Amino acid sequence: QVQLVESGGGLVQPGGSLRLSCAASGSINRINAMGWYRQAPEKQRELVATITSDGSTNYADSVKGRFTISRDNAKNTVSLQMDSLKPEDTAVYYCNAYIRPRFSSVFSDVWGQGTQVIVAS
Repeated sequence: QVQLVESGGGLVQPGGSLRLSCAASGSINRINAMGWYRQAPEKQRELVATITSDGSTNYADSVKGRFTISRDNAKNTVSLQMDSLKPEDTAVYYCNAYIRPRFSSVFSDVWGQGTQVIVAS
């Protein structure tokens, strides 16, 4: 069973910083893209940032220049450094990864359970 576990959410004041981390565990053969998505109350889940296995990144326009995604392929982890946070960044943040389990030829979209980020004074 492959799973993703996030950590690092919490309450922060506007202008502050938070770092989210996500670790993939289980019987893993390969991980392709990894990323972060978020869902605010009464809104659809949206892409925040993604990173490929070779380090190419993609960001939502709303977070460019403020958020930085990174990954450690050896540890099967992905992180999201969030700086200059705004109240509109408040959401549940979900880790996502495209994973091929060991002894399988199929990749699956795997999601974490989510971690709450609240930006408020």
